[in-house]
Amino acid sequence: MLHIYCPHCCEYREEEEFHCKGQAHIARPLDPDNCSEQEWANFIFFRKNTKGQHQELWHHSAGCGKFFNVSRNTITYKIEQSYLLGTAPQPVLDVNKEGKA
Repeated sequence: MLHIYCPHCCEYREEEEFHCKGQAHIARPLDPDNCSEQEWANFIFFRKNTKGQHQELWHHSAGCGKFFNVSRNTITYKIEQSYLLGTAPQPVLDVNKEGKA
């Protein structure tokens, strides 16, 4: 089981308290009423399916009820960091087997 750090509660909680809501940092179209059907479809349906580091929006549904972002490796499932909405993730160093960056 994963233990996920909630930046609002400032503590690690069990994975079952959270729900992943998809890719983070998706910008809503500035003028949705005047978007083409293709632009609107791209916003609603199409997301990156990144192999490796990926930023996701999570909801602490059984806790504080707030949203935050998580930077997670989709290969290892390891959560590298949790951070508040409106902030950018910190760079994550890729460390090889010898422990060198």
